[in-house]
Amino acid sequence: MTSAIAQDQPSEPPDATAPDDAPQEAGVREEEYLYRDPSRLQAGALLTSRSMARRLPSLVRRSVRMAWRVDRAATVGLLICQIGTGVLAALGLLAVTGTITALISSGDITERLRDAAPELAVIAAATGLRALLGITVVWLTGRLRPVLGRAAELTMIEAALGAELAAGNKPGYNDAYDIADRGAQVTPDLVEEAQDVLAATATLAAGATVLTVLHPLLLPLLFLACLPQAAAYVRSARVIYLAGLETSGRRRMLGNLRWHMAYQESGEEMRACLAGPFLIGRYRRLAASVNAAERKAANTGAWMGLAGAVAGGIASAAVWAALLWLLASGRMSLAAGGGAVFALQTATTSVRGIINGGARLVRTGWYVQDWQTFLDNAHGQAMTDSRGTVPVPAAPERFEVRDVTYRYDGAPEDSLRDVSLHVRRGEIVALVGENGSGKTTLSRLLCGLLLPTEGVVAWDHATTADLDPWKSWEHVALVPQKFTYLPLTMRDNITLGQGDTSDAALLAACEASGAAEMLPGLRSGLNTLLTSEWFGGQQLSGGQWQRVVLTRAFHRQAALLIMDEPTAALDARAEHRIFAGLRELAKDRAVLLITHRLTNVAVADRIVVLDHGRIVQEGTYTQLARQPGLFRTLWSLQRRMSGDTS
Repeated sequence: MTSAIAQDQPSEPPDATAPDDAPQEAGVREEEYLYRDPSRLQAGALLTSRSMARRLPSLVRRSVRMAWRVDRAATVGLLICQIGTGVLAALGLLAVTGTITALISSGDITERLRDAAPELAVIAAATGLRALLGITVVWLTGRLRPVLGRAAELTMIEAALGAELAAGNKPGYNDAYDIADRGAQVTPDLVEEAQDVLAATATLAAGATVLTVLHPLLLPLLFLACLPQAAAYVRSARVIYLAGLETSGRRRMLGNLRWHMAYQESGEEMRACLAGPFLIGRYRRLAASVNAAERKAANTGAWMGLAGAVAGGIASAAVWAALLWLLASGRMSLAAGGGAVFALQTATTSVRGIINGGARLVRTGWYVQDWQTFLDNAHGQAMTDSRGTVPVPAAPERFEVRDVTYRYDGAPEDSLRDVSLHVRRGEIVALVGENGSGKTTLSRLLCGLLLPTEGVVAWDHATTADLDPWKSWEHVALVPQKFTYLPLTMRDNITLGQGDTSDAALLAACEASGAAEMLPGLRSGLNTLLTSEWFGGQQLSGGQWQRVVLTRAFHRQAALLIMDEPTAALDARAEHRIFAGLRELAKDRAVLLITHRLTNVAVADRIVVLDHGRIVQEGTYTQLARQPGLFRTLWSLQRRMSGDTS
């Protein structure tokens, strides 16, 4: 797809070839400001090495709990493997000391080899069993990873769907979702890195035990020697994580630009409007700023790592010097010294594994914490918390808004103000008004997708704030202005897994919407995949998709039918068919109709005219067409545009 677009664009787009450091207009300079979340950067700046070190045990516990929830058997198996690895490492190190003692003792070489044989057998057995446990760990981790990733994604999606629709309009919500999505993706890494830390800890415990037995001075010296490298690793992880936080909004914008430039839905405008060169230029500038931030973080992390390595090397030299002093002063035997060499190497490797793996675990833990923070935020705005559980009337008759005011988050003024309206079953009410007058907002309030800032929305005698929202929407059929193209079959697009899924019910809904005319042209009829992005699928036109969405609404035996510009993409014949049959559909439904084509609202029992969020007129088509006011003004303009001057 991307290559096809690249071929259609000019070979040398003027904006796309501009250098990254070229002067930018004032509006472009604001990109650095627009795509940042200052609150997240402030929170990230409070992270310290000490706080991160304290978090390590809790992260290991969290990873174990997450793994336990999705696969208990694998979790138990991993823990057993790590304990077994530590025990075998300790046995192997002790056997090494015994082997050296036997080999350097006095006596015939045959006797010495015979004495060392049991210890060598222990070493061989421990090595083989550790290899087997390692293979088992790889298998169990591979079994857990995909399950954990999908579970984290599903948890986040469920939380997003369970939040109030208005939550998505709040500043920072979508950035938080994007960052949380990264956390969901790395959730399997949390478990794998926790396993690495546990494995290194088990091996360290074995080495530490042997070192303590051989001489108590060696273990504390070893820990002190590893501190500089530990601090460097942790600080480097912090720098890289903060760079990710700083660039999160810009990376999300890059993803949006990529989608619009590369996918077919935007392909027409990208080409015909020559939007590609402009957006590629914007993409390059944003990408350059992200690259610069990540490069700076990588350089800083590398210098920190180098400083830690140098300091750690000097400290390690001091440990080996201490071992030589113990041997030279006679405080440790030669055999014990040989065992100490192996134990020090094992413990040093383990400590470095804990440091390296721990730093990665902490960084991954921050991303997973972002995931958890989003879940907490979404749950804090969940409909289950903000709404009641009152049962929905079996067959609601009257849908009403009383003295309703609504303002979107961050908006300077109300979208609706002191609005009252009702619609009954068997009645068609049309909303009319200019763009931005509040028609769509009012419809979303009436069906319970939004809750009013002030006032009451009621179904019969129960308010939507008190009703169970999921049960409420079983009584709603919505034809939105902007509908979703689901990559599913025609059947699934209509039913969405609900209601009567028989062919008879689907064909009846297709007849009502005019979609029945499409069926002979679909390769597999109702079972045709409605996208050409996969083999066997078929692409629909915009008007055909609108018929599918209308079919979906008509198929739902809902008490409330909301039609928001339901025929905007239809031809004149198809549009006439919908409105001619609307009265029949409204026999057992309350219908709220929104349209700018005022001749179509003649079918309505009542017409409500909105202007700047207030109701300014209400009446029948005949009444409003005759009296002065906004409706007559808009109606007259449309008639003149069609050539009707009568």
